[in-house]
Amino acid sequence: MLDVVIAALGCVLIAAILWDAFETVVLPRRVSRRFRFARLFYRTSWKTYRLPSKRFSSAFRETYLGVFGPLSLLMLLALWAVLLIFGFAMLHWGIGSIVETTGKEANFWTDSYMSGSTFFTLGLGDVAPDSTASRIVAVIEAGAGFGFLALMISYLPVLYQAFSRRETNVSLLDSRAGSPPSAGAFFLRLGDGHRRDRLPFLLEDWESWSADLLESHLSYPVLMYYRSQHEHQSWLAALTVMLDVSALVLTGFQEHADEPAQLTFAISRHAAVDLAQIFGVDPHRAPADRLPHAEFMRLIETVGYKAAPDTEAKLKEMRDLYEPFVAALSEYLMMPLPMWLPEGTEDAWQTTAWDRLMDEVS
Repeated sequence: MLDVVIAALGCVLIAAILWDAFETVVLPRRVSRRFRFARLFYRTSWKTYRLPSKRFSSAFRETYLGVFGPLSLLMLLALWAVLLIFGFAMLHWGIGSIVETTGKEANFWTDSYMSGSTFFTLGLGDVAPDSTASRIVAVIEAGAGFGFLALMISYLPVLYQAFSRRETNVSLLDSRAGSPPSAGAFFLRLGDGHRRDRLPFLLEDWESWSADLLESHLSYPVLMYYRSQHEHQSWLAALTVMLDVSALVLTGFQEHADEPAQLTFAISRHAAVDLAQIFGVDPHRAPADRLPHAEFMRLIETVGYKAAPDTEAKLKEMRDLYEPFVAALSEYLMMPLPMWLPEGTEDAWQTTAWDRLMDEVS
């Protein structure tokens, strides 16, 4: 009876891990089940991993947190493989499948060794199944191991293609909205007159970017842990800036751009809401108001915005539609939200380590 129970538990473990891997890698949709091994793994490992980062300097903190995305993916794949090997070892043990060629008595560790060598298709031959049922299990495990490894290898290029598409526009925002980016810098660099006629086209580009962000990060949530290559950039900051820009336009800042701004705002807010739901974080207001009254007055003066008396109230209503969600993502992922006005005069592309060294020397 114990052998039957162990074999049954092995089958359940194998089915659960294979289904979890299928939902994570192959199924292009959000899975709403409360319990998923991959979700539990990421929530537990991320909360543990980020704990010591609060003691680090900002530069080292970004480097440290940036390791988590790729490292966690490799750890998850390795953990899936280990659990599958363990499940097949339980199944082998339950049906009494292993006989060593040396004639020694088999135990569970022998079954685990047999399972591992079969899963990775090593074919060493020093341990072999001794019955029809055990041979069938060995063949099934070899096929499962081969298919699992092939699927995981094909998964990585898809993931990094989505990451590359995301980061292309994030990098473009460096020269368009500063480092860190801000809505105020975006409009300052857009200028006035005929240059502002380009705003609808820019908003259409960011509408497409937000839609791609929503689709790819819902399908592969691990991408949200992947941080940008540069210290003052992040996909969350880029998304927030375009929500800020769209909100300003919709409150009367720019004529003839209402429709593209409305479409960009809608899909960007959709992305912020759905991605916050992925982690199960509760939307809440940021600890500090991103645009207090004094900062709002400085914003309209800096960018030449002729605000109506009710503009600030309208903008506040627009901000309430998305800021609680991006604030929750910012706190969970430890990605700072952008300011409304630029913090400095130089962008990341204008400075290098050599420039900073020369400034310190001088």
